[in-house]
Amino acid sequence: MELDDLDRALLLALLERPRAGLREHARALGIARGTAQARFLRLQERGVIVGFAPQVNPEALGYDVQAFVTLHITQGRLDDVAEGLENVAEVVEVHSITGDGDLWARVVARNNAHLEQVVQGIIGTPGVERTRTEIALTERIAHRVLPLVRALPRGRRGA
Repeated sequence: MELDDLDRALLLALLERPRAGLREHARALGIARGTAQARFLRLQERGVIVGFAPQVNPEALGYDVQAFVTLHITQGRLDDVAEGLENVAEVVEVHSITGDGDLWARVVARNNAHLEQVVQGIIGTPGVERTRTEIALTERIAHRVLPLVRALPRGRRGA
């Protein structure tokens, strides 16, 4: 989807001040609230804006260990394994990957002993042949998209 300058400005406003309402963003951008609302809905419909849930820090919930698990899957069982991983609460993210492995999972655990239980649960998922686990030490850069939006090309005018 191509974004014009107004879409980009609205996205930046939403990312920089997520608690402000659309009315406030519209006022700051110098546009009508209805225009902001229509742009917002269009960005949602096109899949640019994908969520509204609060971001929750697993560490604050007592999950002090974060690890990345690479899974090697029996051929033809990728979807089955992904569905099985949905039943493991500590699996917070799963991606199909290229290279050494078939799936990559980000998991959280209360401590190293709990991490071992989580990994054993993953290994017990039908279709998982083997895993490799790497424990994260420090998050250096949190998940972010604001720099991507700031880097979008400028110059197109709003419709």
